[in-house]
Amino acid sequence: MPDVQPVRFQPCAVLWDVDGTLLDSAEYHWLAWQETMAAEGHAVTYEQFISTFGQRNETILRGWLGPDLTARELDRIAEEKERRYRHLIQTRGVECLPGVRRWLKRLHGEGWRQAVASSAPLINIQTILEALAIGGCFDAIVSSEDVQRGKPDPQVFLAAAAKVAVPPQRCIVVEDAPAGIEGGRRAGMHTIGVRSSHATLQADWVVRSLDELPDDAFDRLLSGGVP
Repeated sequence: MPDVQPVRFQPCAVLWDVDGTLLDSAEYHWLAWQETMAAEGHAVTYEQFISTFGQRNETILRGWLGPDLTARELDRIAEEKERRYRHLIQTRGVECLPGVRRWLKRLHGEGWRQAVASSAPLINIQTILEALAIGGCFDAIVSSEDVQRGKPDPQVFLAAAAKVAVPPQRCIVVEDAPAGIEGGRRAGMHTIGVRSSHATLQADWVVRSLDELPDDAFDRLLSGGVP
């Protein structure tokens, strides 16, 4: 008979979104956009911000300032917004969302490969991981520089799986947004949805926070178990 390894001892990975999943920094994004756009003479309402939250900067800025915005101006404004955002992270501090730190350390200790799969710029991700002191839990990072298409396109998750050398069917995506959950599904991966910012998520397993997950949750999900 063929040698079949237990689930735990086969290569498996958890692919983490950042904002709304590892931490809640929506307020810092809002403040950074508000200040940046005010300096450009363009007021942005909170409703406009919320409606675009999680989109790529190019999409956001062209929606606010029009399709004729030059690439040079787009890059300049986006870079200023991200600079302000990182400054807020560094000066005001951030905290992991409930359950995140425990699960990162537990999965790392059990031999799961872990990667960040985000559409944020690499320098933002590095700033966040340093501020939270969790960088050592991750084997790879996929950022906006690594992909051309945003979620729900599966590109970011497939790139992360490739970086940790784990097939998609043995990956679990942890996300807080419908677009991210859909991207994980399109990538052929299992999904855990955290309802930190959206009331409804169509994930394989949905929780209000990662503290709600039982100790065997990731193993059960990978084995086809459902709550």
